[in-house]
Amino acid sequence: MVESYRTMYAQAIDVTDSRFLGGFGVYRHYREPSTPDNRDVITPNNDTPYSWIWFDLRAEPIVVTVPEIERYYIIPVTDLYTIYSGYIGTRLTGSGPGSYLVAGPSWRGDVPAGISGVIRVTTDFAMSATRTELTNDGIESLARVQSSYEVQPLSKFLGEVTPPTPPQLDWPVWDEEGASGPWFFDALDFLLGLSPVLPEDAEIRGRLAEIGLDGSGTFASKRLNADSAAAFSAGQAQALTDMSAREKTMQSNLGLFGTREEMSGRYDDRNQGARIGLYGLPPEESWYGGWLVDSVGEFLQGALGYTVRFEADELPKARFFWSATMYTLPIRYLSENPISRYSIGDRTDGLIYGEDGSLTLAFTHAEPVEPALRANWLPAPDGPFTVILRAYGADETMVRGEYQVPPVHRYTP
Repeated sequence: MVESYRTMYAQAIDVTDSRFLGGFGVYRHYREPSTPDNRDVITPNNDTPYSWIWFDLRAEPIVVTVPEIERYYIIPVTDLYTIYSGYIGTRLTGSGPGSYLVAGPSWRGDVPAGISGVIRVTTDFAMSATRTELTNDGIESLARVQSSYEVQPLSKFLGEVTPPTPPQLDWPVWDEEGASGPWFFDALDFLLGLSPVLPEDAEIRGRLAEIGLDGSGTFASKRLNADSAAAFSAGQAQALTDMSAREKTMQSNLGLFGTREEMSGRYDDRNQGARIGLYGLPPEESWYGGWLVDSVGEFLQGALGYTVRFEADELPKARFFWSATMYTLPIRYLSENPISRYSIGDRTDGLIYGEDGSLTLAFTHAEPVEPALRANWLPAPDGPFTVILRAYGADETMVRGEYQVPPVHRYTP
């Protein structure tokens, strides 16, 4: 929740931030693939440019309307817990037109005529990191599809009087340095106040309340005594250590992202998902795997260089497409490189496959000398990095967890 607030504050609240969208209920479309300069969120997706939007559902629901769209897209609606409330898109609702109602927890109205589906959100604030496939038709074609997403309040959709504007909230100013320390809990307490206690969370919310995180927004880490402050810091450090250890052995995003029915009570899994790829999609929509360590278990370092070989039957099986994207560490942003290539995949022009259908990719800081590896080069930073493999519309073997990514090996020119 706190990691998500970093994005929310920049995009919907802080008017001085270059990433500000214009407030709630306003789409901001990225017309091109992400670059190292794009830092709205960690692990930016470089296949389907984002359209960001935040919703304030306190006064009334909103209606999202889409036309017929003949390419892959998804409009996932995420609550403040970073759990998915529902999806609009190619895989689930098809490529045809429709209008979809997105309603907060307090709405009790009747669903009007002309609504194709209803997404009920557990919190009054929600967001969508909408993705639209960038095809060979180019940027102008992408822009037309992105601009076709229409968002309006229900009252406007019905031609009725707009309800009163909800009161302004006293949003905590985002503290980048504090988020890795005790201020984290100040932000969490505020966010819990915007998030109703759900039945499945009653026990853990009660435990949080016992240590002062009751959702009142009054928790102040600066007022903790030395022993309490040390205990909070120790717990925070242990959690980060545990997540880092787990990440080293992870092969995919199975069990990390999904709806409330899928993710209820799975707090460690949800935190792990936010750590490696905030707003990641569930595997049936977009399967994520990749590499953080090499074949002998050592963390990847660009200066060393690596290759990974997919046999013909090991290539990701995706209904739509697949890609591998390079990220820096410790913060997962795209890596600056001399050829401005941040991802590589089955839609990349000029890939060289083996005569047997295999494909070998190079993850190196220095340009490979072999022509085939140069064509299949995904440039790495000089220091630590990770690569995330994505398969859009993954087949059942991937969704069931039966697919294993091949190991990466040290590269010797």
